[in-house]
Amino acid sequence: MRMFRALLGLTVALTGTAAGLPVTASAASAATITAITADRGDHGHTPVPVSDVWTPDNAVVTATPSGGEALRLKAVRGEHFIEIDLAPPAGSTWTAGQVYQAARFADTDNARIDIHTPGSGCNTVNAAVTVLEVSRDPGNGRVNSFAAWYEFQCGADRGVLSGDLRWQSTVDYVAAVPEPGQLDLGHVEVGGAGTSRTVTFTSRGTLPAVFSTAGVLGPGAAQFALTADTCSARTVAPGESCAITVATRATLTGPHTATLVLYDNSGRGARLVPMSYGAAYGVTGMYYPLPPQRLMDTRSGLGGHQGKIGARQTVDLLVQGRGGVPAGAGSVVLNVTVTNPTAASFLNVFQTGEGRPNASSVNFPAGWLGSNNVTVKLGWEGKISVYNHSGSTDVVVDVVGFYAGDHLDLAAVGVGGNYAPLTPTRLFDSRRTGGIVPAGSAVRLWADLGPELSGHVRGLVLNVTAVKPQRAGFLSVWSGEGAVPTASTVNHGAGTVVPNLTIARTGFCADCGPGYAVPSFAVHTSQNAHIVIDVVGVMDDGQVPDGMRFRPLWPTRILDSRTAIVSTGPLGPNTSRSVSVHDREEVPRDTEALVTNVTAVSPTADTVITVWQMGLDKPTASNLNPAVGQTVSNAAFPGIGLPERFEVHNHAGSTHVVADVVGTFHRHPGTATGELPRGTSRYAVVGSGSRPLR
Repeated sequence: MRMFRALLGLTVALTGTAAGLPVTASAASAATITAITADRGDHGHTPVPVSDVWTPDNAVVTATPSGGEALRLKAVRGEHFIEIDLAPPAGSTWTAGQVYQAARFADTDNARIDIHTPGSGCNTVNAAVTVLEVSRDPGNGRVNSFAAWYEFQCGADRGVLSGDLRWQSTVDYVAAVPEPGQLDLGHVEVGGAGTSRTVTFTSRGTLPAVFSTAGVLGPGAAQFALTADTCSARTVAPGESCAITVATRATLTGPHTATLVLYDNSGRGARLVPMSYGAAYGVTGMYYPLPPQRLMDTRSGLGGHQGKIGARQTVDLLVQGRGGVPAGAGSVVLNVTVTNPTAASFLNVFQTGEGRPNASSVNFPAGWLGSNNVTVKLGWEGKISVYNHSGSTDVVVDVVGFYAGDHLDLAAVGVGGNYAPLTPTRLFDSRRTGGIVPAGSAVRLWADLGPELSGHVRGLVLNVTAVKPQRAGFLSVWSGEGAVPTASTVNHGAGTVVPNLTIARTGFCADCGPGYAVPSFAVHTSQNAHIVIDVVGVMDDGQVPDGMRFRPLWPTRILDSRTAIVSTGPLGPNTSRSVSVHDREEVPRDTEALVTNVTAVSPTADTVITVWQMGLDKPTASNLNPAVGQTVSNAAFPGIGLPERFEVHNHAGSTHVVADVVGTFHRHPGTATGELPRGTSRYAVVGSGSRPLR
């Protein structure tokens, strides 16, 4: 603890280095030293607004001695100045090696120290002055050289302003000036990406600054992190610099304050940089369902490109500002349809302005008609890019929702929803209830999640399957409110079994049976078809504890049984394979579910592919229903639980399986209670039903 802090009875001590008083002159000192230094540290802006060093090299520095050993040191630089008045206690003289308690005016108990800058001074001063060197003119007895170390408090300020004073002295000094001297890291979201800033420390004394370690102290220390440090364990020569980068690590709301501490060999023993920022719960990663709307159709030219997309051709599509997607949307959820491809191929859908990933979005054989749910981060100017690998194909893109980005205007869009996984539950199977759904008709369905939670639902994550339709056509899923949208959800050929994941915007049905409003939606078919619908998750209103939020990732392959990614060799009949993401650097440790695209490659028999969280029972609902020889894909949101694995099961024959990850869900700190196991939620389906919509 510094002597001054002991004199003032302060209870906060700096630890980490044993820094003594300023060092006396080395034998190498060739000339006398004149300087004023001010280290603001944790002190307020009065009377010195920023830390600085004034020497004859950068300012006009003068000393004015007067009777009674009083001394005024002043430095002028342009329109700015610092002025320090000093005097020993009344009736005494300065003595080298003595520590003087000081106030604004000298009396028999206190020395004088008074510091002024333009328009700024202190009425009440609590300080200490340690004299290191003093000499006097033998003719008039006035002080003609002086060296001291001071520690200064202005009024009720609990921080300490400190520095060195030199006039024609032989005593060297250490000065490391931080820039900036105070960090305001702005406002961030709890659990969000955060911000960072760098502090540069420049050695401006006559001796090198010797730094030991850096750290963060204070009540909010846990809300900050040091992410880069070129200062610790380093000796910085005069004129050289080092830097420390500090980042926010917001896990709690509120204003957060702490102090960056860099221990050194100065009289104070450390350099202090106050830090602060505000943290609040934001909407980044929340989901906003939209009425399905078509953004692109290469058959008509909607979206700016008319005609099939050729082999190895990329087409950019503007998404932001269309279909209800606002500025500030981070990622969009799309239904991407392939129709009339001339060859087996795949599409990559990715953010414009970035290189094309090796992960695919839609995989298809020649002549296929089908679609896939694709989540993609918006790129340059709010655009996405669509790449076709082989042959040529028409492509249709419909938007069904978006996830908020870092800069979404909360006032414009309001609060979105969090994701909650469900045990896959069958809501509707026309093969067992009511028979084939006639062409041109629609069915209203509802899911009862109990009286406490049903009212919080804003969307349902569904796996919608067209089974053996009589002709090529499509299914459309929407809230059931208003007309059937022109956008489709499942596109199918005749006689096929085609699933597709979708996040359906829901309305409420007040008379569907349980005595309270339950979330509902509708499905329309363009052709006679059986329809199977499984619910696998919920998008709520953001008010239910333990909700999860989306975090986009660069599309990355995490499973390919054709290569050495996870495992080699196809999955045999009635075989499961676990996939670990524990060692995947791109998957954050707080992940509880993945957003993936799962592809079956050339199965030897008609089969069923199921993806689910390791440690849970295999659900009866499937994710893919590929026919023999087909290469097809579907989106899936598998939980990963512990030990950060998910399972893939093949029902019949053998097939290669590929999985690409495009994002994750993590339990948001603003809603997390710590009460639930990883990958689980508070929601459960307790009832469901259906009836004709028209």
